[in-house]
Amino acid sequence: MKIVDEPPKPIRALLRIATFRRFAAANLISATGSAMAPLALAYAVIEQGGGAGSLGVVLATNTVPTIVFLLAGGLFADRLSRSLLLFVGNLLAAGAQGALAVTVATGHATTVSIAACGFVSGTAASFVVPAAQGAVAQIVPAQHLQQANALLRLPGNAVKVLGPVVGGVLVAAGGAAWALAWDAVTFAVAAVLLLGLRLDAPLVAPGGVLSDLRAGWAGFWSRTWLWTYTAVGTVLVAAWLAGFQLLGPLVAAEQYAGARDWGLIQAAFTCGLLVGTLVCLRWKPYRLLTVAVVAAGALALPLAAMACTVPLPLVLPATALAGVGLDVAVVAWATAFQQRVPQAEQGRMSAFNGVGERLAIPMGYLIAALAAHSWSSQAVLLACAGMIAAATVLNLCVPDVYRINRLTEQA
Repeated sequence: MKIVDEPPKPIRALLRIATFRRFAAANLISATGSAMAPLALAYAVIEQGGGAGSLGVVLATNTVPTIVFLLAGGLFADRLSRSLLLFVGNLLAAGAQGALAVTVATGHATTVSIAACGFVSGTAASFVVPAAQGAVAQIVPAQHLQQANALLRLPGNAVKVLGPVVGGVLVAAGGAAWALAWDAVTFAVAAVLLLGLRLDAPLVAPGGVLSDLRAGWAGFWSRTWLWTYTAVGTVLVAAWLAGFQLLGPLVAAEQYAGARDWGLIQAAFTCGLLVGTLVCLRWKPYRLLTVAVVAAGALALPLAAMACTVPLPLVLPATALAGVGLDVAVVAWATAFQQRVPQAEQGRMSAFNGVGERLAIPMGYLIAALAAHSWSSQAVLLACAGMIAAATVLNLCVPDVYRINRLTEQA
């Protein structure tokens, strides 16, 4: 009789792949720094006397270049070695965070200098994101893609539970510079690990950058399931950001016990993400895209619960279910994408999808800001929940959603 269960066979097979272990280690190490970075960045702004306006400028300069340069990152990811792009992107991010840590530690940080470092970090992310998406499919056998995607998300979700707490202690004890320095170190170590992957550049047809971009857009538009999921995702992410991230704390202060209960709600969501990852390690649904669409719709649950002022003991499980749904959706979507999009196009397709979803970040906050002038926070929350539900139903009306299933040899 076995005393301890062995890991499932696909997981054991993945852990035997040296390049996957290296890739997973890089993800784990960088996740420890990224979990602390938002809190450290906020306090870096506060320490130099900045307020909400300064923080808004810093966050915007980090987000905008990711959107602007993401298509270029996708083009490079389909033309160059993805391990080289991952190395350069992480090294660039390490330099930006290191420079920021030095300016904060020496007392020379200003809103402009912090924003400049954020701009560099955002630019680095625009090259890392599409390269990482394609790299997984190069490293992992097709039949183990879902487990690989789940395993790669596991450390990030686990670190989200403790990372902000550790970051808060570090910032309180020694200032924001120490947490920013640690983030820089993790990016540098990840860069070295990722360079060691030595992935070959994808085989692409000869042509210029513009022709590649036109061909990429034609490929994106020809896949109805891809562009409809991206369009619906833009609406869904905007509604979620407006409802949960922006209005959630305000509603918690109005109708619950403020920061304490909001902390519990966030913890429930994080635990849900972790459970969702564990579910994906074992469960291999056949209808990948259908599962992704339905699971993402669970994000409406906590918004509707808070809008209807239900008791906290009911809000917490609704929020946890949203976390489970989001992680299942992300893993199922990534697996369907990697199976259905050819290697030579994954960088550009990932970039088009990423631009669509990242446009939701400013859109979500703008929606909430405009609506808050006319409606109560509860009314806006209910509208956001309705948008998520409507977007989910609309996506389920697309016939292609039911045709993008797990490939037969991977069932």
